Amino acid sequence: MSPKKNDDRLTEYRGRRDAGRTPEPVPGEGPLPRGDDDTFVVQEHHASSLHWDLRFERDGVLVSWAVPKGLPWSPETNHLAVHTEDHPLEYATFEGEIPKDEYGGGKVIIWDRGTYETEKWDDREVKVVVHGSRVSGRYVLFRTRGDDWMIHRMDPPADPDAEPLPESLPPMRPVRRSRLPRDRDGWAFEFAWGGRRLLAYVEGGRARFTDGTGRAVDGPARAGTRLGAELGARPAVLDGELAVVEGRETYLICDVPHLDGRPLLDVPYRQRRERLDALGLSGALWQTAPWFPGDGGAVRDAAAAQGLPGVLAKRLDSPYRPGEESDAWRFVPV
Repeated sequence: MSPKKNDDRLTEYRGRRDAGRTPEPVPGEGPLPRGDDDTFVVQEHHASSLHWDLRFERDGVLVSWAVPKGLPWSPETNHLAVHTEDHPLEYATFEGEIPKDEYGGGKVIIWDRGTYETEKWDDREVKVVVHGSRVSGRYVLFRTRGDDWMIHRMDPPADPDAEPLPESLPPMRPVRRSRLPRDRDGWAFEFAWGGRRLLAYVEGGRARFTDGTGRAVDGPARAGTRLGAELGARPAVLDGELAVVEGRETYLICDVPHLDGRPLLDVPYRQRRERLDALGLSGALWQTAPWFPGDGGAVRDAAAAQGLPGVLAKRLDSPYRPGEESDAWRFVPV
């Protein structure tokens, strides 16, 4: 990673891009601009595989690494960082859609940007202090082999109260009842889809799954990476059901027991559902399942009309109790 002559720092970058086809900045040859070597940017890159691009202004270019799982928030975990070609300084403000048949095709979003200070910079180790709106602190990148580096957070966790995702979480289960609750104002109602219960653990742009017993299983085909890309850098545990809807296998998400480093087990059902709805999870392979406070009778009639097995009645104030069968959740057949 030794500095090259100014006239060839961007040769590799230009060689991989067609200025007539990509919206990315492709500056012509010539002297590089002079900056203050203090700008950094992290871009969320929805290419063939979701990753985050970490870039530091250095000697007239943006020295760049692709970080598949994003920057580590705690010193307990190191993340892979793959050194890539230098980018032009103009790339620090780039957002847009790179055509799919072009190098790096996919959406690019600025995830964070700010300033940084250099403590050490050589061919094998880069030590910096970053000051962004979403990430701040001391980080070190160290080379392992070839273009493979690792990135390590040197400071204490960015959020000391954040908790990692659980390794496994057995889902809360409903009891079976023949009638809907009488106090319907205290309940919400969902469709029972008759599918397979799955919990998704989404982190670093990827998802893994467990079944109704908490055992690791394969998830819906192709859904793991795509669902991870939908949430980006937000870690979450999602509770749902894999069922066939309109002829297509779909992961129907109905709860979020853990989000953004916070367990939501003691948060009432109504608030968990509102937080889940705010995530806007909707794709070809997954959907946020609807919920209907109040009128369970109409939901039950609609379930019967669709040939579904029944409805789930859930108390609006109910916590999430992993592995428990609770009367706060009730399955009522049609």
